[in-house]
Amino acid sequence: MIRLDARDGLGDERYPEGWNEVRGALQRGFRLESFRDAVAFANRLAELAEQADHHPTIEIDWNAVTVRWRTHTKRAITDRDVEMARRTNELAAG
Repeated sequence: MIRLDARDGLGDERYPEGWNEVRGALQRGFRLESFRDAVAFANRLAELAEQADHHPTIEIDWNAVTVRWRTHTKRAITDRDVEMARRTNELAAG
């Protein structure tokens, strides 16, 4: 089971549900049942990112994964980041 991390607040209507702009990137936290589940989610996200050739920053803690999408070449959040955040939500929903 994956849950939105309460630290992420209500979000911004320009971005997919649960995502906020934090230090120039779209960021969302996900809580999982265990470290193993957190790593498995990060690995599924890595596959999605490889397929799209667009790669996030992924931070794994004991039972949590923080994902940050930002287009480094533009030094900004782009439509591609918004789309990948939406796809990340779909991945988390199962």
